[in-house]
Amino acid sequence: MKKLISCIVLALVTGVALADQVSPLEASIAKGAKYLLANQQADGHFSDAQMPALTALPLWALSGCGDTSETVAEAKKKAAKFVLGTQREDGGFYVPKPGRGGSGLGNYNTSVCLSALFDSKLAPTAPLLKAREYVASSQLTGDDTMAGGFGYDKISRRRYADLSNTSYALSAMAKTASLEEFREGGKCVDLDWDKALAFVENLMKKEGPDAGGAAYNDRTPQGGTETNAQGKVTLRAYGAMTYAAVLSMCSAKLDKGDPRVKQSVEWMEKNWSVDENPGMGNQGLYYFYDIMTRALDAAKIGMVGEHDWKKEISAKIVSLQREDGSWANENNRFWESDPVLCTSFALLALELCR
Repeated sequence: MKKLISCIVLALVTGVALADQVSPLEASIAKGAKYLLANQQADGHFSDAQMPALTALPLWALSGCGDTSETVAEAKKKAAKFVLGTQREDGGFYVPKPGRGGSGLGNYNTSVCLSALFDSKLAPTAPLLKAREYVASSQLTGDDTMAGGFGYDKISRRRYADLSNTSYALSAMAKTASLEEFREGGKCVDLDWDKALAFVENLMKKEGPDAGGAAYNDRTPQGGTETNAQGKVTLRAYGAMTYAAVLSMCSAKLDKGDPRVKQSVEWMEKNWSVDENPGMGNQGLYYFYDIMTRALDAAKIGMVGEHDWKKEISAKIVSLQREDGSWANENNRFWESDPVLCTSFALLALELCR
């Protein structure tokens, strides 16, 4: 009897000890969330008050961190209130930039804010419906290679679209589609999804060593250029944009069984890396982690070839965390020397790796 009681006591103590243990991933998320909380400004914004997306991204990350404390709840409320306060009459979340030929990166800011507010569950339906109107009205029409896509701004000096802004817009509109049932009167707001898919497909390589990969757009050589056998110079595919293409296709209701998605996954297998943004090195590395995890999660892909992406990505991101709980990129391209931006991207990625 004494031996039985001892075994029971030992089992109970061991169970409590195991319950108290926190995985490295969860500890990293908690530490990153603490960093964000310490860097929120009194009015609720983070990093740059002129860029609502830089407050929306931390709000998005904190909404998925799993911390239900009053401290986190209050921080999220303040952030959501700040973001909602930047909404313009046209429905966009942005701060106008007179004289700069644009509207304060309205498309980028609005798409990010729309997704973050929706996932935070801290915004009324009405402003989100207005934001959907803004995003839908920002899709380029026409019949050139930019048609169907989205650029940084609805108002711009030049006709422009890219795959990064397009993926943010398509993802936000797909994520919030259920809100349309609450729209009173009038026609439901939506995108021209066929045009959007055509824009994405035009940026995907159909043959050669980069088949399945995608470029930023057909004019900006972010990943460099290549010359085919016929002497034609084209823009090279690279990591982040290939994942952005997959996220965009999944937003348009394609899945991993679609031949276009399959070909992109084959590119991922051949170019797999968690150490760099393939084709770009450390440029945009934390954006890469975020778009990579969102794309793989949306496509419901368990393994990329022999790679358990959740384990590999989370282990790499955890290893890069700084002592104060933040992440930052030594390469400042795409603003990634900002630890609030990179910490938000890192947390969003880790939360999908759970």
